[in-house]
Amino acid sequence: MTLVSRSQWGARAYRLPNGATLYSGTRRRGVKLHYLGTAYTDRPHDKCDDYVRQIQAQHMDGNGWSDIGYSFVVCTHGSVYEGRGLRRRNSANGNTTLNDQDYAVLLMVGSSGLTKPTETQLDGARDAIDYCRKEGPAGTWLGGHRDGYATSCPGDPIYVWVKAGAPRPTAVQEDPMAGMTKQDIYDAVWKTDQVAAPDTAPDRKTNVNWQPQSYIKDIGNRVRAMDARLTAQSAAIAKLAQLVGSDVDTAQVVAAVEKAIADAVVKVSVDVTTENQES
Repeated sequence: MTLVSRSQWGARAYRLPNGATLYSGTRRRGVKLHYLGTAYTDRPHDKCDDYVRQIQAQHMDGNGWSDIGYSFVVCTHGSVYEGRGLRRRNSANGNTTLNDQDYAVLLMVGSSGLTKPTETQLDGARDAIDYCRKEGPAGTWLGGHRDGYATSCPGDPIYVWVKAGAPRPTAVQEDPMAGMTKQDIYDAVWKTDQVAAPDTAPDRKTNVNWQPQSYIKDIGNRVRAMDARLTAQSAAIAKLAQLVGSDVDTAQVVAAVEKAIADAVVKVSVDVTTENQES
């Protein structure tokens, strides 16, 4: 958790005695989530502390409160700003009873403008909730300002998230293929195949210079050999057809077929050897 202390964001001193009122019990019921309820425009992170000071000024000078009303404030960049903190009772939940039983965590989003929290902000809000539970301590109850008080706060996007249990956003997985060219992908696939099943690569054990291209070449050679064999078989069948009905005996037919096949095999061997030499 990125916790920004009051001194770090430049908080004004709270007013006494109300600003120093401690929670009455040793354990809070839970945590309530809030939003600004006004228009909000996101800003660079180095301006967020300015806005937290603005909230404090509105609460102290406009509302007449003794301090910023929230226990913690979470900006869109995920930083958690200490408001009244873990010990001093907040003044944001609606009345003394509601303030005393739950911590108040504000997400810096508005009722217009930026209305949906960022994933980084939700992650920071989850940090704040866990911090309240561990160090507060706060109970496991979790809700929105609208729970038990007539208000639309914290807005529907945050409230839906709260009622789902405030889960941490799913981490964005880095695309392992990002920035890869088609050739990179092609090479990676061949490399993976070779590692997974090296025995399937022709001549893999005898050819120390084996490359994916060698595999492709061998496949091409095999296809041409198969085509030649089919051609030889066709020639043999044609020869056989010529001899059918003649006076040639069976031995001559068999010899003719065998010669046609042998000629085709020799031709394939010569073609493959020649191509390998030219590569």
